[in-house]
Amino acid sequence: MVLKTEVCRFSGAKIYPGRGIRFVRADSQVFLFVNSKCKRYFHNRLKPVKLTWTQLYRKANKKDAQAEAVKRKRRANTKPYSRSIVGASLEVIQKKRAEKTEVREAARQAALKEIKERIKKTKDEKKAKKAEVLSKATKVKAPIQRGPVSKGPKLGGGGGKR
Repeated sequence: MVLKTEVCRFSGAKIYPGRGIRFVRADSQVFLFVNSKCKRYFHNRLKPVKLTWTQLYRKANKKDAQAEAVKRKRRANTKPYSRSIVGASLEVIQKKRAEKTEVREAARQAALKEIKERIKKTKDEKKAKKAEVLSKATKVKAPIQRGPVSKGPKLGGGGGKR
């Protein structure tokens, strides 16, 4: 015969059929307590983790030796294997790995040099365009000379102390 047991909301102890106190809060939440001691502590807002006789305290302070014996850490077995990367097949990766470091370094330097040249070329083109635009702007606009402009009488209230 199997008994349907429930768990105390304060102490974490088992509540067997026909035992315990059921408390329904105003927001319709149901709390089950083993005895009046648990109910009283709950209503006084005591923390069960601070009381040594509760299950929550035992769990928080690692007092359950039986539970620790059951739990065993599993070691993850990682098997080394090679995968292809997007844009490069496994054969290409293996071939590059087999190359000597000098060959790889030379290829890398050549690629960097090509990138730097491309950047320099675009900068030179931008400078040429900018110089061309400036030369056109100076030809079109003639500097207008103006004499000293009088400001006129000052308007507005005085901003002194009030």
